[in-house]
Amino acid sequence: MKTRYIKLLSISWLVVLGLAFTVNAQTPRYYYQIKVYHLKTQAQEDRLDNYFKNAYLPALHRAHITNVGVFKPVEQDTAEKKIYILIPYSTMTALENTDNNLLKDKKYLADGKDYIDVPFNDAPYNRIETIVLKAFPKAPVPEKPVLKAAKADRVYELRSYESPTEKYHINKVKMFNDGGETVLFKRLNFNAVFYADVISGSHMPNLMYMTTFESKADRDEHWQKFSNDEVWKKLSAAPEYQHNVSKADIIFLHPTEYSDF
Repeated sequence: MKTRYIKLLSISWLVVLGLAFTVNAQTPRYYYQIKVYHLKTQAQEDRLDNYFKNAYLPALHRAHITNVGVFKPVEQDTAEKKIYILIPYSTMTALENTDNNLLKDKKYLADGKDYIDVPFNDAPYNRIETIVLKAFPKAPVPEKPVLKAAKADRVYELRSYESPTEKYHINKVKMFNDGGETVLFKRLNFNAVFYADVISGSHMPNLMYMTTFESKADRDEHWQKFSNDEVWKKLSAAPEYQHNVSKADIIFLHPTEYSDF
């Protein structure tokens, strides 16, 4: 009788674990839109800040799109300023329809009038660059960083890894997921916001991810631990993961005071 009870208990746990695995495996993967606003003047920056803070983000929140990030480079180019917007969408349909739906929001149209109805010869930016991404299977939803420092002191690191071919790109994505790179970042407390595959953008094939830190010194300390970790040494030396990154871009950002992230 005791043996039968143990067997039944074991089977029950296997069922529970199987259900847990199924739920995790079926977690819907988010889509991300990164908008990069290219601008030149302080007047343009001030107008955009006012629009994002008082019209755009509140309207997105009313549309049930939460945790919108607004970031600026830690060191702005003197010739061209940039503002980065990170918008997480739970579905591709939401990504496709949200901008049009905002045009039905009367409060948004009123609050954003200074931006929306700006004259053609007083544009608030030079151009907008848009990147569309799909979350990795092992990181299907965005995560809000757990940080204590003031937003002005934080450093967010946005990385873009281009690959020489589509096959190598798939290999690099596999390295993050099946190879355990995302797990290593988690263990070392990199406070990642997202990991995602770029499905539309000007630099492809590539993936992007964002990690967050209390400060530049905190960032450097984390990466030192990462470089010295035995798991990373073994993973980066594995024959099956060689030559899968042809170009890496690293952008240091800090969140605006009104950013959700």
